[in-house]
Amino acid sequence: MKPYVDAIHRDIEQLATESLAQLDQAVKIPEGWCTPNGTLFLPAPPGYSRDKQIMVLALNYRNSGALFRSAFDERTVAVITSILGPDVELFMEGQCLYKEPVGGHPKHLHQDAAYFEHRYDGPVASLNYVVETNLENGALYVVPGSHRLGMLKHIDTFSHLGLDGKEWPWERAVPIVGKPGDAIFFHVKTIHGSQQNHSTKPRPVFIHRYRRADDYIVVSGTTTENRGQADQHLGDAAKASQKGFMVSGFRPSDGEMRPTNWTGR
Repeated sequence: MKPYVDAIHRDIEQLATESLAQLDQAVKIPEGWCTPNGTLFLPAPPGYSRDKQIMVLALNYRNSGALFRSAFDERTVAVITSILGPDVELFMEGQCLYKEPVGGHPKHLHQDAAYFEHRYDGPVASLNYVVETNLENGALYVVPGSHRLGMLKHIDTFSHLGLDGKEWPWERAVPIVGKPGDAIFFHVKTIHGSQQNHSTKPRPVFIHRYRRADDYIVVSGTTTENRGQADQHLGDAAKASQKGFMVSGFRPSDGEMRPTNWTGR
């Protein structure tokens, strides 16, 4: 992601400034507090200059042209299609996790499938470093081979769904340090997480997710309660309402009529 990272970094910091300016308008939601622009805040650690910190910055394909362009990078798509096959779509609209300096929140070890379990293989994530990322400022930790364990039971944690820390301590995971633009590709059931940012500067990352064009969510949630509720409606999941932008290949028509932008003359 090196060709894109400077432009994305500028968009990230502009959005972080905007989000902090909107903090007095934040609304309480089950996951934390949400500002009008969609940024998610969590409680800040004791002694911080304010009581809330950014967790998920509302950067996405609708407000950052640089982020959207980077999702279609040819080298990235080549890696993705080698894993998923030729017909691939974007899943979600991009994501930016933002650790503020001096204590920026940890994200407990977890599987992304806990948040969005799919009918088939599920999405491949590409997590991309924006700044030099190391053990001080919150490098990604992964448990190699953990995607083979299947779907594990998650509990509610400070940072939403996560694995029980007694069974899955940080010592079982391996940190991945990296430079701006480095990309890490991982399976939706890979156990991963990140510790606090103890540096004096923010540590943002941005994420692209890709999936087979025929795949779709069957269970989703952010807490054990709402995930359990979704689990009761497993049979209601359908692909028709979950179609993303194609990055490779072709999606045949399913016969469903949809409005178009053309006009006959």
